[in-house]
Amino acid sequence: MQVVILASRTGWHTTELERAVRARGLEPLLLPWEDTVHRVGPGSGVSNRGIDLSRVRAVLPRIIPGGSLEQIIFRVDTLHRLEGQGVRIMNSPRTIERTVDKAWTSALLEQAGLPTPETVVCETSDAAFEAFRRLEDVVVKPLFGSMGLGMARVSDEDMAWRVFRVLETVRGVYYLQRFVPHEGRDLRVFVVGGRVVGAMQRSAPGWRTNFSRGGSVEPVELSAEWAALAVRAAAAVGAEYAGVDLLPEREGTVQVLEVNGIPGWEGLQATTTVDVAGAVVDQLLAS
Repeated sequence: MQVVILASRTGWHTTELERAVRARGLEPLLLPWEDTVHRVGPGSGVSNRGIDLSRVRAVLPRIIPGGSLEQIIFRVDTLHRLEGQGVRIMNSPRTIERTVDKAWTSALLEQAGLPTPETVVCETSDAAFEAFRRLEDVVVKPLFGSMGLGMARVSDEDMAWRVFRVLETVRGVYYLQRFVPHEGRDLRVFVVGGRVVGAMQRSAPGWRTNFSRGGSVEPVELSAEWAALAVRAAAAVGAEYAGVDLLPEREGTVQVLEVNGIPGWEGLQATTTVDVAGAVVDQLLAS
C-alpha cells in the first residue's frame, strides 16, 4: 500500500517521513502539490502524476505552500475531496483550515477556556491603531504564516502608525496580540494522538525564539499541568498531531500562543531520542 506525502519540495521532514513509512512496510510517495488534477465527469477523481489518490492508504500534507488565493483554496479543496472519498488525511482539512488562520485558532483557544493573549483582528489601520493604544505593547503577525516570518513588535506610537500604514497597502488584515513579558524563552510541545511525545525550550536574546530564526533549543520536562494544557490546545482545533507553543510568563503562569497543524520537528528531534516521524506515521496509520 502507498502513503502519499504532499509537499512542495524534498527536505529533512519529507526524508524522515519517507523513512518512517518504509519502516512500517509501506511505500512512500512524495508528490508535489502543483501536479494535482481534479476531474468531474469521465475519469472523475483526483490524481497526481497519473496516480489515483483515492486508492492510496493515506495522505499526509507536509505543507500547504504559498501561492495565490485560488491556489491555496484549490489545495485545501483537494484534501476535502479526498476525505469525502474516504481517504485517510492527517491532519484533516478542517483542522488545517483552523490552524493556518491565527484569528480562528485564537478564538477556538478562548472558546475552550485556555489562557491565550488578548488579541484584536481588524481590517483598517484606524481600528488597528485604536487597538494598539489600548494594548500599548503588541506583536503584529500575519494572519497566515509560520516560523516567525512577518512579525513585528510595536510599542511606540510613531512606529505603530508607520507599520499599520504599510500593512494597509500589502496585507489588509491586522492581527495584533498583546505582548506577553517573558524571559526570552518559550516551549514547543509536540502532541500526537492526544499525548505529548516531546517538548523543547527555545531561547533567544530577543523576543522571537523560533528555531528557524536561530533560536537555541534544549529538551525540557513539562509539568503535568502544562502537558495537559498542550493536549487540550491540540484538541481545541481538532488536531491529531500538532506543535503547541506555550509562553511561560514572568509571574509563573503560561499562555498558549499558537497551535501549528502542520508542525516541523527538526529542532525537537535534535533534543530527543523519540522517533517523532515514526509517531506521526503511526497515528496516520491508526485509523
